Amino acid sequence: MLGQYVHLFGEKLVRRRPLKPREESESHVAHLNTFDLVVLGVGRILRPGVYILAGKVAKFIAGPATIICFLVASLSTMLSGLYYAELGAQVARSGSVYFYSYVTMGQLHAFITGWNSILSLVIGTARVAKAWSYIFDRLIGNHISQVLQEAFPLHMPSFLATYADVFALGLVLLMTVLVLGVHESALVTKVSTGLSLLVLSLIILSGFMKGDLHNWQLTEQDYTLATAGSNDTSRLGPLGSGGFAPFGFEGILRGAALCFYIFFGVHIIATKGEEALTPHRSIPLGIVISLFVCFLAYFGVSAAVTLMVPYYQIHPYNPLPQAILHSWGALAGYVVAVGTLCALTSRLHSAVCRMPKLIYEMAEDGLLFRGLTRIHACAHNRVKSIMAAGILAGVMALLFNFTDLVDLMSIGTLLSYTLVAFSVLVLRSWPIWPLELSLLSSPLTRAVLLLTILSLLLALWPSQVFSGDPGFTAGAVLLLLLIAGITAIIWRQPQNPFPLPFRVPALPVLPVLSIFVNVYLMMQLSSVIWAEFGIWNAVGFAIYFGYGIRHSLEEKRDPQPPASTSQTLHEHTPSAESS
Repeated sequence: MLGQYVHLFGEKLVRRRPLKPREESESHVAHLNTFDLVVLGVGRILRPGVYILAGKVAKFIAGPATIICFLVASLSTMLSGLYYAELGAQVARSGSVYFYSYVTMGQLHAFITGWNSILSLVIGTARVAKAWSYIFDRLIGNHISQVLQEAFPLHMPSFLATYADVFALGLVLLMTVLVLGVHESALVTKVSTGLSLLVLSLIILSGFMKGDLHNWQLTEQDYTLATAGSNDTSRLGPLGSGGFAPFGFEGILRGAALCFYIFFGVHIIATKGEEALTPHRSIPLGIVISLFVCFLAYFGVSAAVTLMVPYYQIHPYNPLPQAILHSWGALAGYVVAVGTLCALTSRLHSAVCRMPKLIYEMAEDGLLFRGLTRIHACAHNRVKSIMAAGILAGVMALLFNFTDLVDLMSIGTLLSYTLVAFSVLVLRSWPIWPLELSLLSSPLTRAVLLLTILSLLLALWPSQVFSGDPGFTAGAVLLLLLIAGITAIIWRQPQNPFPLPFRVPALPVLPVLSIFVNVYLMMQLSSVIWAEFGIWNAVGFAIYFGYGIRHSLEEKRDPQPPASTSQTLHEHTPSAESS
């Protein structure tokens, strides 16, 4: 009886959402070419958060090597984007990544994906509000922060802000109220993207015109002169070892782990397979070109800032206006600051509009509380989902530091990228092997476990591993040999023969490599961030196992027989019909 109960419980966790035939009026007409997808991707990926992130990473973590951090993050994100493209090809219908995961990988995988996507969306909103608050406060002489520090100090642990940022909370709540009556506008998105590109272009141009290559070769003598000439030496960051990479390879990896969140949103292109004219070609190209454009923007900004201002003198919360002020004078600095605030305002509006959609979708499926699906009778919007998302984002903007928000969003993004790489490995071996077997007892799970152990070993004891310590080095070599052997076993297994518009090349090497890089970069984040991330997921699992697993729509449907599951992904899709 116990074995049967465990088997039934396991089947519940991997229940997939069947694709229903849609009416012809519900189908999307293919109309997006490669250029349209690139515009869509750049609009979603290009984030004003780089206005602060570039300065923070350069001053405390990587120095001028921040440009390398963005390169590492963009390359890994590009691979993840290709995995999203194959996941979307499995369904060939427009929808969210949560929806794709539910259709292909099952309920628990979909919940984890959706729950952590909610975290990324909520933190993204709080982060934009926090950036707006920092830059505006700096623009008016730090009066807001001084008042709030006196009125609302937080005598809390170091991972929380030093004061309650009531101003950032007010921004989120104000935008939430506005969104209750106004839907997301494509015009607002275009304005946001245009303003961001304008401000970033001005910064990059200034860096080439006013930058000094000596700022990439700073020495201890330069730091001593800066200390002697500063009235407030507490504002100077650490020197490190000087030069281009003052904090070494470890700093580059730590910076890359933080920079991952700045590329979050590439999956939006992969979800447009049904609307793309040539999805097998335009979606991969759209992903690669979008990431390349955004990388050039981020590369240019970080290079310009570190060329104009020595990295240890960069203001961590107001780097771009400070760099312009340092090179061009007060007027140019104010112009950049105002342009940055305008871009952040339109981005905040878009972020608040996007948050409730996923919450509503998961609640409609029964995985979150059904009360969140309430539609306002007059405004016809998702009133409960909007309010819940706005309050959650506002509380995070109120209590958390900007850096902690970046860390949390980065770890959530890296987990999402790991899950999608794992999904591609599983789906290539299914339905040759049953999905339950692929998840529990195939070499895939063993490979991920070994990759996690290896990442932990390299992150916690790198000096022992690379210095030739017998125990640590032998352990790392043994793990590498086991991973290589399991990868070879996966490569020799038969793959799903169903034709897809797009398949990731070099399987299983690329997904295995991506999982290792993502997990290793997750290990670079602090134990405090892991604790916060663990609390978020513990709350999520409590909701899922206490409510969602019993109230999901799939609980009310008859379970599908295993023999027919291989057809559920394709039998109602345009690609299947045309083939």
